[in-house]
Amino acid sequence: MRPGPRNLITDVEGLFVGNAEDHRIRTGTTVLVGARPFTAAVHVMGGAPGTRETDLLAPDRLVQEVDALVLSGGSALGLDAASGVADALRAAGRGFDVGGQKVPIVPGAILFDLLNGGDKDWVTNPYRGLGAAALAAAGSDFALGTAGAGTGATVQGLKGGLGSASVVLSDGTRVGALVAVNALGAVTMGAGREFWAAPWEMEGEFGGLGASAGADPGQEPTPEKGPGASTTIAIVATDARLTQAEAQRLAVAAHDGMARAIVPSHTPFDGDLVFAAATGLRPLADPVTGPFRLGHAAAVCLARAIARAVYLAEPRPGDLLPAWRARFATKGA
Repeated sequence: MRPGPRNLITDVEGLFVGNAEDHRIRTGTTVLVGARPFTAAVHVMGGAPGTRETDLLAPDRLVQEVDALVLSGGSALGLDAASGVADALRAAGRGFDVGGQKVPIVPGAILFDLLNGGDKDWVTNPYRGLGAAALAAAGSDFALGTAGAGTGATVQGLKGGLGSASVVLSDGTRVGALVAVNALGAVTMGAGREFWAAPWEMEGEFGGLGASAGADPGQEPTPEKGPGASTTIAIVATDARLTQAEAQRLAVAAHDGMARAIVPSHTPFDGDLVFAAATGLRPLADPVTGPFRLGHAAAVCLARAIARAVYLAEPRPGDLLPAWRARFATKGA
């Protein structure tokens, strides 16, 4: 495997990503949209998820494809971002056709960023507007770090952020990941600057620091956030042709990447969730080994994307926690 040309989820042809953020509120929204509807699935492993329209992603449901996927800050209030995306898609004539009426299918997931120091004293919910703005900004290139749904995110001891990574497999199939990292656990090893995802890094994409010799994997964690105040939400995508059931297995496998990059992950306090998206442009060369290889690639991409999210986070006035770059700048990072 090697990184795709952009090392972004948009290396999967036909997918585009847009961000919108409000730095006064310290929050934002990220939208993944397809050039056409795409197969999607979801798997939840955290104990405190916040979601919209995820029930319809089960393999036995009527609707097998979606128009977009939304990741947002704002806790349950942020679910309204998907409404802004749906409004804009309907205005563009997109959506599942029901007797001539277009109904855009826009599942979404949220993270909790309401205690990060931003001004949350709004009168009108801002997320519908953020969702529409993120969709309008969708393209092949997009910002990482303190951007989109990762704008107000935090992890243990550091700012979180928005991350992405991709790979191209030997047969040309592409896999990518997009993630907003707001975890209860740590993304770095102990008190050091090295990332738990270090074994999976490609081409020095998050500093090329390797693993820390001083990390203690036996250290018992102490929660630094309250129940429901954390969540890592992600999308993994491929250009392979998958059924909805196969896409669901892709989402399940991708959670391995979350566990490799965040310690601990999938806690009762986190709402950890992975969407899977498949554009179907490339048939599986082998129906048995194909999904197996895709699952591994998705996990690798997600681990790398999580580290990149924290590595690229930017310091801003009023931060309650330091950005990785600000904290470790004196060490030559």
